[in-house]
Amino acid sequence: MENTLNVSHSGSSKGKCSADLGNPAHRQARSGSYSPGTGAVSDTHPSQTQKRHLEGVLNKYTNLLQGWQNRYFVLDPELGQLQYFINEHSKNQKPRGSLPLIGSSVAPSDEFPYMFTVCAANGDFFKLRASDACEQQMWMTQLQLCARRHSDGSAKVMSQAEGQQKNLVNSIESLPSRGPLSSLDQDLLLLKATSAATLSCLGECLSILQHNVCQAAQHITHSHMQGSNTDNVSNWSRPKTASEGHVKIGELTRNNTSTRHQPHSPLHRNNERLKDTENSSSESVDSSEEITDTEDNEEEDLGVLDDQRSIILHLLSQLKLGMDLTRVVLPTFILEKRSLLEMYANFMAHPDVFLAITSGVTAEERMIRFVEYYLTAFHEGRKGAVAKKPYNPILGESFQCTWDVPQDKVRPLRTTSSSPAPAAAHSTQTASNEGLGSYQLRFVAEQVSHHPPVSGFYCECKEQQICVNTHVWTKSKFMGMSIGVSMVGEGVLHLLEHDEEYVFTLPSAYARSILTVPWVELGGKVSICCAKSGYSSTVTFHTKPFYGGKVHRVTAEVKHNPSATIVCKAQGEWNGTLEFTYSSGETKVIDTSKLPVIKKKIRPLEKQGQYESRRLWQHVTAALKAGDIDAASEHKHQLEEKQRREGKQRTASSTTWKPKYFIKEGDGWVYHNSLWKTK
Repeated sequence: MENTLNVSHSGSSKGKCSADLGNPAHRQARSGSYSPGTGAVSDTHPSQTQKRHLEGVLNKYTNLLQGWQNRYFVLDPELGQLQYFINEHSKNQKPRGSLPLIGSSVAPSDEFPYMFTVCAANGDFFKLRASDACEQQMWMTQLQLCARRHSDGSAKVMSQAEGQQKNLVNSIESLPSRGPLSSLDQDLLLLKATSAATLSCLGECLSILQHNVCQAAQHITHSHMQGSNTDNVSNWSRPKTASEGHVKIGELTRNNTSTRHQPHSPLHRNNERLKDTENSSSESVDSSEEITDTEDNEEEDLGVLDDQRSIILHLLSQLKLGMDLTRVVLPTFILEKRSLLEMYANFMAHPDVFLAITSGVTAEERMIRFVEYYLTAFHEGRKGAVAKKPYNPILGESFQCTWDVPQDKVRPLRTTSSSPAPAAAHSTQTASNEGLGSYQLRFVAEQVSHHPPVSGFYCECKEQQICVNTHVWTKSKFMGMSIGVSMVGEGVLHLLEHDEEYVFTLPSAYARSILTVPWVELGGKVSICCAKSGYSSTVTFHTKPFYGGKVHRVTAEVKHNPSATIVCKAQGEWNGTLEFTYSSGETKVIDTSKLPVIKKKIRPLEKQGQYESRRLWQHVTAALKAGDIDAASEHKHQLEEKQRREGKQRTASSTTWKPKYFIKEGDGWVYHNSLWKTK
C-alpha cells in the first residue's frame, strides 16, 4: 500500500515525505521530528506541538462497500476537526466527511495491523489504518492532542461561565430586600433563575458528550468489524445503534435479575412465612361498604397567577441547581387534590387490560400484553394538562380501593388471531355488564418510610392468580425552570399460574415551565424483564427537544433474549395514540383516550380510618376546591406539624416505626399477606 504523509506546522513550510517512516531521513520534518516508540511528537517549538497540521493518505473502512478505501485525511487543529477527501487533489473542495474532535476518543485496534479508531462525541466514528506503526502512532498522538486541547478549552469556558454566573448571583443577593431595586425584584429573580438554568443545560450537554464518547468507544471495541450485519437479529429495519443498545440493556437486566430478586424465588417462598402477628391480623376492607368513586380530580387551572408567580420566584431564588426538594415545603396552590398514594391507584384505571396479561397462551404473548398494559397505564394517572403535585403522603398513611371487572371485559388489546378485533370495538364497551360475574381487583398502598419517602403499593386478583408489588420513592431535583422527579425503586408482577415474575422500573417525571403554564412530561428508559421466559422489554419515554419535536413520545421493543429476536415494537404518545407492530406482521393502533375507564370503589369518608388518604386530607382538599388557599395551607401545615411531633416522640422513646401492611425485605418492601406467600 503506497501512502503519502504531509506534515505541516503553524508558521513553517510544509514538508512532504513518503509513508515509509522506517527510514530516519523520512521522519524528519522541516520544523520538527517524530520519535518512534515514545508515543509523542517532539518539536523545536513545544507551544506549536498541540496545533500541528497533519494531512496524508490513510485507509478508511466503509460499511457501504464493506472494505478499505484510500482517502486523503486532513487534521485541522484550529477547527478541531478530522476531515477526509477522495484524494489530495480534491482537498480544496467540500470534504466527504468529518469528525469533531472535541471530547473524542482515539484508540488502537488489534483487528488489523496499524489500525486505530477515532470516535466522536456524537457517536460517529472512523476506522482507519496506517502503513506502519510509526505512521499510526503519529496520527493517534496528534489527534489525541487536538482532542484534549479543544476539550480542555470547553471545560475552561464552562469554568469561566460558572464564575460569571456566581458573580451575577452575588450581585443580586447583595442588593437590599426593599427599595426601587431590590434583591426580590421579579425581573432580577427571573434573570437569576434563567442564568442558572442555562448554565445547567450547558453542563448537561458537556456531560452527555463525554458519556457518548465512552459508550461509542466501547461499542467499537466490541463490534469486531461486523459492519452493518450487526443488526440482522431481526428482519425488520431499525436503527443499528438503537437495536444494539436494547440488546445490551436486555441482557444486563436479565443477568442481574437472578441475583437481585432471590427473595421472590419459589425456593425462598417455601421458606418464607409471615412472622409478624400484628400485621397478620390487620383489618381488611369490607367490600360491601365500598361505593363507586365519583371524584374526577380534574385540574382546571390555566396557569400560575401573578401573585403566585411572585411566591414561586422568591422560592426559586433560595434554591440551587441540583438541590434535592424532598424536604422543601412548596406552595399550597400548586397541589393536586389527591394523595400520591391515590395517584398510584389510578395506574390501574384499565384493570381489564391488566387482568388479561395472565391469560396469554405463551410467554411471548404474556410479555407483550404486559407491555401493552404498561404503555396505557400512565395517561389516567395524570389529571389535566397543568402540572400539579399530589400531596406528599405522611408516614402511616394508606389508601385502599377495589375494582369490579366484568369477566367478559377481560380480553387482551391484541388477539391471537391473524385478524384481531379493532381497538375501536373494544373501546366502545361499557364498564358494566348486567347478569355476568366479575373479578375483584384489590389495591392497597401505604407510606412505609418518611426519609426517604418510600411508598409501597400492592394489587391482587385471587381469581386470576395475579398480583403486583411495588416500592418506590420520589426524589425531586431543582433544574432551573423545571423540576425533575425520579422514581426510585421497582415493581414485580407475579403470574402465579405460570410461576413467572416480571421485574419493572418506572420513568422519571418533569414539571416544565413552572413560571407560566406548567406541564408534565415523562422521560427516561425503563426495563421490564422476565428471567424465567427470557423475554425483556425496553421502554423509552422521550422528552421534548428544546426546539421542535413532539411531546409525550414513547417507544418500546419486546425481545426474546436467547435468540436476540425482536417480537414486538411500539411507538406513539403515552397519553394519545400508540401503534404496535408484531413479528407476525400484524399491526394495531390503540387510542388511550378511548379506552374504557372502570371506576374504582372506595369506602365513604365516615367509614375510613383516620390515616386513610381521603379522610386524612379531606380539609385540605375541601379548601382547595373552594379556592381558599390560606385555609388549605393551614390544614396542610397542621398535618405536617403533627407528623414532626410524632417523629420526635418516637426518637425520644427509641421507638421504630412499624408499617401496617408492608414488611421490609432486603432493599424493598413487600405486602405482608401477598398471594405468593399464601399460595
